[in-house]
Amino acid sequence: MRPTLMRSALAALAAGLVLSSASPPATAADPAAGVADLTHDLNRILADQRLDPARAGVLVKSLASGEELYARDADKIYTPASNAKLLTSAAAVETLGLDHRFTTEVLHTGRVAGRALVGDLYLKGTGDPTMLAADYDALAEKVADAGVKTVTGRLIADDTWFDDVRLGTDWAWDDEPWYYAAQISALTASPDTDYDPGTVIVSVAPGDGQGKPVKVSMTPETDYLKIVNKAVTGSTTDVLIERQHGTNTVEITGTVSDTYREWVTVDDPTGYAASLLRASLARHGVKVLGPTQRGATPDNARSLAKRESMPLRELLVPFMKLSNNMHAEILVKTMGRKVSGQGTWSAGLAVVEDFAKAHGVTTVRMRDGSGLSRVDGVTPEGIVTLLTALRDKPWFEEWYASLPVAGDADRMVGGTLRSRMRGTPAEGNVRAKTGSLTGVTSLSGYVTSADGEPLVFSIMLNQYLSASPKDIEDEIAVRLARFSRNAPADAPEIQPLRSKATEAEVECSWLKPAEC
Repeated sequence: MRPTLMRSALAALAAGLVLSSASPPATAADPAAGVADLTHDLNRILADQRLDPARAGVLVKSLASGEELYARDADKIYTPASNAKLLTSAAAVETLGLDHRFTTEVLHTGRVAGRALVGDLYLKGTGDPTMLAADYDALAEKVADAGVKTVTGRLIADDTWFDDVRLGTDWAWDDEPWYYAAQISALTASPDTDYDPGTVIVSVAPGDGQGKPVKVSMTPETDYLKIVNKAVTGSTTDVLIERQHGTNTVEITGTVSDTYREWVTVDDPTGYAASLLRASLARHGVKVLGPTQRGATPDNARSLAKRESMPLRELLVPFMKLSNNMHAEILVKTMGRKVSGQGTWSAGLAVVEDFAKAHGVTTVRMRDGSGLSRVDGVTPEGIVTLLTALRDKPWFEEWYASLPVAGDADRMVGGTLRSRMRGTPAEGNVRAKTGSLTGVTSLSGYVTSADGEPLVFSIMLNQYLSASPKDIEDEIAVRLARFSRNAPADAPEIQPLRSKATEAEVECSWLKPAEC
């Protein structure tokens, strides 16, 4: 989805939910009536007219007994959107381990003569999505501290840990400028601690007067992007910041009355990373005489500086809470590299699919790791089967903690659910992965019922023509949080939970410039 549509969706996404007043309790209880009431209520929720032309798949099971509490077309294939990350993240933890770290290293094969390094300098990456400009600066500082002031040869960027296929299969070409569809490389950089690799934050602010050019800045400061500023200061902010297709030229148009930021992808993250290191070397008094080129680091190269990322157990938090597409794709290629020696999508996705099938997901097709592809396919039944099986993993608790938590305002706790289901029994209870594409929404995870019974669920809605019906997901999740097997036999019908969040097309986390 284009950023202009994302911004128009913000107000609706941030809106809360209104819960009907509680019904007075009845006396006699019928355990079977509780499940029957749940079925009745979920059927009513899914009878929403917005789903009339659409496809809806839902499955709810008890984790205590394994009983199926509700099913609607749960064995059919749906586009999962970011629910695909449930498979990718679990496969990554199993394959790489929670202690996996990415490395970025500066090496050489030349000889040091006084303060000169006679030979080439190599920058070798393994896909670290957490590399900031400050980290490249720290590498450069270590090179300078080693006594090197001049490199007589070239700066060679080694991104051969992955292949050179930058964009995923089936990704839309007009998504390329936006941070959620950044290019994948073994050498990259992120602008801040959300860790969106392969992007730069372009900020605009009002200029010196009405009709005057706006002020533009970048984070990190870099000459890798060329800015064409056509925007002017105005009475409203209606601005478009867009990298032109196939180039590193960013065109800014429209009017600006307040500060505004956009996360913009770069064309060729390898060159971007190398440019950050070269600039940092210069700041630390290290001059590289030769050009920047690409190549593989020789086996006999010696290390001058090395940086290790945070472990995967920590990276899971921004990855899953904020639904970071690029983390998913980097992990896919990393799995391929570890298992088959090939840092490719095909090798990595084979690992993910094999993991899924080994854990009961018999019907699955993965074309990427993030769910950005509309050709990805999985069933609600498969997702519930996976989520059930994961509870037996020794690493489950740390993985489970990475799921967004409904209604928790802390961005790194609530994540993409932080503005949803507030003031309901689902708040602080539902832990689930969201998913959003135009015409696709999904929510799958865990919830504890009113009786303390652990439940697992998957909701997938596809091919609707309305605004996003995420309120239907929320209503189902809240109803599960209220579920009791000891339902009073004469309890009145539960009134619908109404959500104001009916206009949004994308996850809150995709609305980068805004706080939601």
